[in-house]
Amino acid sequence: MLGNVGLCLRGGVSRGGGGVAAAERGLLLGGLSRSRRAVERKTTCWSSRVSAPLSTMAPGVDCKCLTLDNINPCIKTMEYAVRGPLVIRASEIERELQQGAKKPFTEVIKANIGDCHAMGQVPITFIRQVLALVSYPPLLQDGTFPDDVKKRARAILDGCKGSSVGSYTDSPGIEIIRRHVAEYIERRDGGVPCDWNNITLCAGASDGIKAVMKLLVKEDGGKKPGVMIPIPQYPLYSATLSEFDMYQIGYYLNESNDWALDIHELQRSFDEGKKSCNPRAIVVINPGNPTGQVLSRQNIEDIIKFAYKENLVIFADEVYQDNVYAEGSQFHSFKKVLTELGEPYSKMELASFMSCSKGYMGECGLRGGYSEVINLDPDVRAMLLKSISAMLCPTVLGQATMDCVVNPPQPGEPSYENFQQEKKAVLNSLALRANMVADTFNSIDGIHCNPVQGAMYAFPRITIPDKAVAKAKELNLAPDAFYAFQLLESTGICIVPGSGFGQIPGTYHFRTTILPLPEKLKFMLEKFKEFHLNFVKQYS
Repeated sequence: MLGNVGLCLRGGVSRGGGGVAAAERGLLLGGLSRSRRAVERKTTCWSSRVSAPLSTMAPGVDCKCLTLDNINPCIKTMEYAVRGPLVIRASEIERELQQGAKKPFTEVIKANIGDCHAMGQVPITFIRQVLALVSYPPLLQDGTFPDDVKKRARAILDGCKGSSVGSYTDSPGIEIIRRHVAEYIERRDGGVPCDWNNITLCAGASDGIKAVMKLLVKEDGGKKPGVMIPIPQYPLYSATLSEFDMYQIGYYLNESNDWALDIHELQRSFDEGKKSCNPRAIVVINPGNPTGQVLSRQNIEDIIKFAYKENLVIFADEVYQDNVYAEGSQFHSFKKVLTELGEPYSKMELASFMSCSKGYMGECGLRGGYSEVINLDPDVRAMLLKSISAMLCPTVLGQATMDCVVNPPQPGEPSYENFQQEKKAVLNSLALRANMVADTFNSIDGIHCNPVQGAMYAFPRITIPDKAVAKAKELNLAPDAFYAFQLLESTGICIVPGSGFGQIPGTYHFRTTILPLPEKLKFMLEKFKEFHLNFVKQYS
């Protein structure tokens, strides 16, 4: 069912000039071809080492202990579409432009990944001021920094051993920051209690997700553990399941209903998956990535009841909880809904995740996040903490960034007004861009885009002519990957094909961010429209 997830990675990348011919040469001769040649080389090096004395080995023989034949097969099956061959080719094109190559464009627009600051978003002043002080404490004596900034910095430094962010922290993170996270969650959820002992700080939400998912890795009755993930999905999940040798159970989101979850589809995918694995968990991304939907409270209640019925742990990926734009849409945390449903649902195992990479902050590179895991068996919690301790601690600057997010300036504090202005400016601009993207794509024949209710992405459906589908097949590419490579070579716009996220067979999509600043986004959409019309004309 999910065999075409990641098919966009089957091509290579062009080393030559622009245009269709160069792209095709790259696709036929590029990255994956090199990998295949490596796979085809049957290495006998190790047996030679065992049977022959070192002095008799031929000089210059390329003997490697690690080959594609003997490394962990789970690593070979991992695919991560948002950093695949298209992005590699985009980086090559950037270097070619810097070296004076002539292209039909002057820059590469990387709309493939939610990297806010790389696309021009200005950092939030309060966050960067706190980071400056904790990184260089002598600045605490500088009168130009507001008192509330100094207060936050001192609290963080007091929680560090030796009052330095260069020291290790407790493995779950600095206690005062974990307490601040718990207070933040209580405020967010209208007073629903939160125990700070259930909070673990992590190097971005991805590390937190993988730390909890490791607990599920155990075969039972000869069957692998399975995890239900949405299709389309964020490729972290398919990659992690491959890495951990777990079974991927895909459930399709309902595109005709603004990418909502359909309980009948959940049941269908669960029943199908149960034939091949032991389903143990369900992942829900809300607001959605790559689809940009925001789940209704009723939809969340239905998911919780389904998970209870089938005895599944819930993974609630809520990193975009600040990114809600559409009128009538509202973020509801799984923790709040589950608690308010009462028993037996309030006793269910739930892991929820937040990050400082998204929202209005966009601090992707600082790698800060948290997980809240509730209702775990105490013995299992001890195992989780033991596993986390093997990684020593998450990055301390990432922890400090997370503290700024959950413990922001309050009314009456000197940084409050500026903080609120900057936060609102970012979110208002993203709301404007969300509408701009959906409206523009829907104005183009052959492209349909659902409203971008939240998050930072659109996932439009495209109609690809039969001749283009045939050409893609000739190049051993998914049709939407072929489309994306042509777009990149013709315009410099880098997107991710829908086949990297999963989609209903026979449909084609792509993911693009809404992150380019308004003027650049307008320019990008104009170039996109021009390309699409020419592409359809060429292959019709």
